[in-house]
Amino acid sequence: MIILRPLRNADVAAIKAWPQYPPEFTELDYCLRDGGWLDKYRVKPGSEILVAMDRGELVGFSVLSPDGPGKKEFRIALHPSHIGKGAGRMILRLSLQYCFADMSVTAVRLIVRKNNLRAQRLYTSVKFRPTGETTEEILGKTVQFFTMEIDRRTFFLENRS
Repeated sequence: MIILRPLRNADVAAIKAWPQYPPEFTELDYCLRDGGWLDKYRVKPGSEILVAMDRGELVGFSVLSPDGPGKKEFRIALHPSHIGKGAGRMILRLSLQYCFADMSVTAVRLIVRKNNLRAQRLYTSVKFRPTGETTEEILGKTVQFFTMEIDRRTFFLENRS
């Protein structure tokens, strides 16, 4: 059973020591390393990093960061050995429940790489809706993304369990 808790200092070194992602996901590996998401969001005001634990094992983490009035940006990373085993879906749902428990949060948005079909299917299945496209520079390369969003009402109506 996966539970979320706030990031601890000791978690940072553990995550940065995870093995590299498999070839299909190597372009995402930067988020785990020095200068990646942990370093960026630990110092960004209002951001929260939640660690996902499964029976005492650190299996992933999520980031919730302010993204304008009433909105949060969501990011997720999994331990390489937990990709494709359902951990991402559970971490996503638990993170959204946590986020929407704050009544001032009305919507959560994210970006997903255009070539990451697995992630797109996950977000669509939880009822994120497409809102547009964007490009960002990551490690000197231009990367194309879709933007997606879910609002509080949709999340709670569509994700009752």
